Amino acid sequence: MPTQKNTSAHPLYLVTGANTGIGFAVARGLAAEGARVILACRDSAKGQAALDKIVREFPNASLELLIVDLSSQLAIRVAARTFLEKHSALDCLINNAAVGLPQRQESLDGIELTFATNVLGYFLLTNLLLDTLRRAPTARIINVSSKLAGGLDLNDVEFKRRRYDAIAAYSQSKQANRMLTWTLARRLQDSSITANAMSPGPVNTQLLQTFAPNMSGKAPREGADTILWLATSPDVAGLTNCFWSDRKEQHCQFHDPAAEDALWKLCESMTAPSNV
Repeated sequence: MPTQKNTSAHPLYLVTGANTGIGFAVARGLAAEGARVILACRDSAKGQAALDKIVREFPNASLELLIVDLSSQLAIRVAARTFLEKHSALDCLINNAAVGLPQRQESLDGIELTFATNVLGYFLLTNLLLDTLRRAPTARIINVSSKLAGGLDLNDVEFKRRRYDAIAAYSQSKQANRMLTWTLARRLQDSSITANAMSPGPVNTQLLQTFAPNMSGKAPREGADTILWLATSPDVAGLTNCFWSDRKEQHCQFHDPAAEDALWKLCESMTAPSNV
């Protein structure tokens, strides 16, 4: 298949978890602005339904569907190869897909499923697409984290020794998302790529219902607002290594280069090709 050069006036965005919730709202918002959008979704039927829904609203939208199960390292590698067959450059990667699981489960790779999806999924996909981000004139990486973050235990990220708890597993994964963002920002400081993390706040999604069934959050479109702003606004061009919420920079207590590097090395070891 011939490689499609990223010479269009319209930037190319890849959004994970784009078939529902915040991810869908982000994909829709980007399409409304005329961007080219790749909806990266685990389920092909749900992904196609989401794509069709956006096209019905915006008939001229330039959309693609990329099937990827972000808990599976093989699936991520296959999806990255599929992307590279079509595109040489990527303007913005939005790592959004996440899970929250009441009981401990393991991925196909034998890794605790929350960490496999929410952390290793972000890590591996980003690194496999990094060269395409470098080829864009300027590029942005946006990692969707949460204010519900903390408790990361680098000696037991899979809850093999600790008693598994859904909120604890999710919270540590969101701390890890932020820490990996800061490592990326440092590693990319001499490039034209920025890396930022953000919290959408409580949003009415399946994830919120898992943790707080009686809690009412904001609409997904509202939750997507800061992501869309970070992805498209000239106001944040060149800004990197920041944590955002409601379009405002927030303090993050998880800036610790030594711990960040230790987490990075752990993720490297857990996503090594020999593990697949």
